[in-house]
Amino acid sequence: MIDGIGIDVVDIKRFQESLDRTPTLLEKLFTESERAKPIHSLAARFAAKEALYKALSPTHGLSWHDAEIISHENGKPDFLFRGQIAELIDGARVHLSLSHDAGIASAMVVIER
Repeated sequence: MIDGIGIDVVDIKRFQESLDRTPTLLEKLFTESERAKPIHSLAARFAAKEALYKALSPTHGLSWHDAEIISHENGKPDFLFRGQIAELIDGARVHLSLSHDAGIASAMVVIER
């Protein structure tokens, strides 16, 4: 049964401008391993975290570092959950799709219980 769906899009240029304007934002939003990614991957990962938040529909804030986006050897993206988000997920299957093209990064998340 599908428990939640979230989607988000990010303008990569505007995202870069936000990071340039607020240098502490990079550390706030991303884990150390995520920060090493190129801007289009960072924008897609930000979109993924926003899409996850929408799919979960929490009534409170969540920590950005509690949902790290990793890539498997075959390139498939996946979440690594910690803390509060891990408790909210509680064994559910979380499907993630990332894309970036023409200056836009996007992500879709489906939570299945």
